[in-house]
Amino acid sequence: MSDQEPSQEGPKVEVRVTADGSATLFVPALNEHYHSQHGARQESAHVFIRHGLGPLLEAAAIAGQPLRILEIGLGTGLNALLTLEASQAAGAFIEYDGLETFPLPPAVVAALQPEWDQRGTPLRELFAELHAAPWNAPVELLPGFRLRKLHQPLQAAALLPGHYDLIYFDAFAPEKQPELWTEAIFVQLYAAAVPGAVLVSYCAQGQFRRNLRAAGWHTERLPGPPGKREMTRAVKAMSE
Repeated sequence: MSDQEPSQEGPKVEVRVTADGSATLFVPALNEHYHSQHGARQESAHVFIRHGLGPLLEAAAIAGQPLRILEIGLGTGLNALLTLEASQAAGAFIEYDGLETFPLPPAVVAALQPEWDQRGTPLRELFAELHAAPWNAPVELLPGFRLRKLHQPLQAAALLPGHYDLIYFDAFAPEKQPELWTEAIFVQLYAAAVPGAVLVSYCAQGQFRRNLRAAGWHTERLPGPPGKREMTRAVKAMSE
């Protein structure tokens, strides 16, 4: 696939402010938000950083080996930038692949930019650089953080077997994108994960966890972020 800007237009989105003051996007056609209305930033920090990335960072920094992350739903780039912040503080090297079917148009990126401007340097520049980066090509946002934006649907993605240490499963809710929450999808992700790999998601739906287990993942329910009782963490067995 070419690294030129994607041509197809995604669903219309609106910028909304969540309860913790951070921004999210609302998709009227789906009646769905990209993040929790109780706080976009605190949801991402709780689910993906604290319970996904956090337990793996120290070992990765000590080993001096890259921690390979796959995000399903790059979206606004919030998870990627919070990961960059945490990994830089820990001195860990990250290789970050973000899958996105409908990249944000420039006008939406511009509407989100003021929030990152308030965060100061270098985040204001990194937010802009993340969205300006070419598709399907690796880009070093900062030394020790390599980003590759992949413009393709998960079902068609040619994921390397046994490659990823951590998967952020941040697709729209099962009732909005049921094709992404099937056993076949989690079999695909299981094959792309290294033994001991972790998958985290904001979702705690029973059928989601059953599909994960049917695909080979070992699941656990953890306390969710504000406004949500539970979240899911899944692990691929070390012996696999």
